Amino acid sequence: MKLKTALLGAACAFAIAPAAFAERGADGHVNVLYWQAPSTLNPYLSSGTKDVESASLILEGLAGFNEKGEVVARLADSVPTVENGGVSADLTQITWKLKPGLLWSDGTPVTSADAKFTYEYCTHPEGGCAQAARYEGIASIDTPDAETVVITFSAPKPNPYTAFVGGTSPILQAAQFANCLGAAASTCTEQNFGPIGTGPFMVTEFKTNDTVSLAANPNYRDPAKPAFATMTVKGGGDAEAAARAVMETGEFDYAWNTQINPELQAAMAGGGKGTFLNGFGTLVERIEMNMTDPSADLPEGERATTMHPHPILTDIRVRTALSKAIDRQVLVDVGYGSAGRPTCNLVPAPEMFASDNTGCLTQDIEGAKALLDEAGWVPGADGIREKDGVKLHVLYQTSTNPVRQDFQALIKGWWEEIGVSTELKNIDASVYFGGDAGSPDTFQKFYADVEMYANNFDGTDPEPYLAQYLCDKIPGPANQWQGENINRFCDPAYDVLVKEMSATAEMGKRSELAKKMNDMLTKDSMVVVPLVDRGRLSAASTSLGGTLLNTWDTEMWNVQDWFRVK
Repeated sequence: MKLKTALLGAACAFAIAPAAFAERGADGHVNVLYWQAPSTLNPYLSSGTKDVESASLILEGLAGFNEKGEVVARLADSVPTVENGGVSADLTQITWKLKPGLLWSDGTPVTSADAKFTYEYCTHPEGGCAQAARYEGIASIDTPDAETVVITFSAPKPNPYTAFVGGTSPILQAAQFANCLGAAASTCTEQNFGPIGTGPFMVTEFKTNDTVSLAANPNYRDPAKPAFATMTVKGGGDAEAAARAVMETGEFDYAWNTQINPELQAAMAGGGKGTFLNGFGTLVERIEMNMTDPSADLPEGERATTMHPHPILTDIRVRTALSKAIDRQVLVDVGYGSAGRPTCNLVPAPEMFASDNTGCLTQDIEGAKALLDEAGWVPGADGIREKDGVKLHVLYQTSTNPVRQDFQALIKGWWEEIGVSTELKNIDASVYFGGDAGSPDTFQKFYADVEMYANNFDGTDPEPYLAQYLCDKIPGPANQWQGENINRFCDPAYDVLVKEMSATAEMGKRSELAKKMNDMLTKDSMVVVPLVDRGRLSAASTSLGGTLLNTWDTEMWNVQDWFRVK
């Protein structure tokens, strides 16, 4: 069976129009499987998708994005625009109004002070925030009354839907997190594992890197929702086992990120117990090149920091050679089939922001060898290149996942064909994407030469996503390794473009700037090596209704509308 694919901005869904919910919790229990187990329920302390998505069941922003990428109100009573007066004509201010009568799950009122506190929490100079780019360009936040949030920008902000919009930028309860500012943020285990929220569910128990147990929020703003009284989000295992748990055994109702090869997808789809949901958005599997030295010989606190440039990868000829050696179409064929497509872009969509950057799509082994020759790396007797007595060796890490290990094996073969000794490492996904500042194995800490992963951005505007590569977003000990600039790229000219895009309203110019920044990161500097434009692929049981895959926000974006098919 050939998997159905979606056009840009659309999504496939297995959904049956629900009857009106008789009462909250009437449909009992729902089981969800995130095989990359969540390690925290505070998305400000982890940029791992599995943490952001799990937290979104509990925590919400003022608005989010629907399956079309449109901004939709959540805690706000409406979406502010220039037309309705909510955004100032000069684009320097946006005013949000909370829905009246909102309550936290503990029964206390939600106020504008909670939003202001969240901003202060993420931007605290002594702390590290994994979502700091969402708050870039804010001059101040004012709260003239309990239901009004006024955000003033330091310059005109054509895209004002960043702070408090989408799953990566929810509002925290000020009372609960009051003692968790700055350096104390990561020490607040009770708060980070059991946040009080406004979403359809609340936490009853959290076992880190294992299970989240949830119950319907008794104070959720729609008295008839959610339809399920309880939910379990189970972590662990792998993508194939997760897919089988829905598609074959029926043990789970929904499985996230069923990243399996096309043959397995087709075999499972014939079982009749579930369906795969697939849609293209902005999810790109890529390799990041470490611009800093991750050597274990360096003192802790200096490894993988800007104190020490990478001894090999700072040469763009080496980075470019590694990219040229890769056959991206083979990766797609092996790992994704129709659910993937080769790409040279970090920002593959929407179309207006996608660069005409196709130079990496044709594998060029001889060109890669020529670049390494030019850089002075000479093949030794064993075929591995050497320079000044040093072997050309890279440690290549990623998360544990059959498709990713297939990619590693293929890429290792191509790199060794051009004379690069390649050591492979895979790390449990719950640890790799966990954001634990004490772990040596997180993708933020980056104690390797190159690493592979995929992520995407909320909504359809790439401005905050591209802002992640600002010089001041580099992870390090000072920010508890929570910066978003994973490869430690720093170029003042790039920072200028981010600032310019932030102040540019004309869409043609915004498009031009986004493409230029994409190209700076990819083909011009090769610090990001895109591989595959991945469609989201998850699995839903035939007994679960209301699911609607969203590639522009979290997959749990409409969990309040899920129901049991009778």
